[in-house]
Amino acid sequence: MAAAVARSGFRRMFSVSAFAPPKAPAARPKADPSPNLFVSGLSKRTTSEGLREAFAEFGEVLHARVVTDRVSGFSKGFGFVRYATTEEAAKGIEGKDGKFLDGWVIFAEYAKPRPPPEETGMNSQPQQSWGAPSGSWGAQ
Repeated sequence: MAAAVARSGFRRMFSVSAFAPPKAPAARPKADPSPNLFVSGLSKRTTSEGLREAFAEFGEVLHARVVTDRVSGFSKGFGFVRYATTEEAAKGIEGKDGKFLDGWVIFAEYAKPRPPPEETGMNSQPQQSWGAPSGSWGAQ
């Protein structure tokens, strides 16, 4: 009998039903339609001018910018495109989402607005957690 109990416990420990499947990731909220697009999946060699040219075939591009690394100057892999109208932006998403640019598949979606900056009170600089408190340099 002890062997039967051990066998069933062993089976339960290694059975698939003993483990819960991972939860599906929560769907990211979609941004409201606007003339501003967020483009991701860009090649390190993609330039702002190249991004502008790629999206210009779908409407009047007012502004195109690839976010670059400060040190290397190469693309960080994402950028922003601003169209004159929301309709042109929708055409840009339809025309370029999931398509190739500079050898890489890119993804275009409506850009989400930046959250407003948090108010920190009278002093706009963050407090440091190291060193002497401010104003006590000469105090002994």
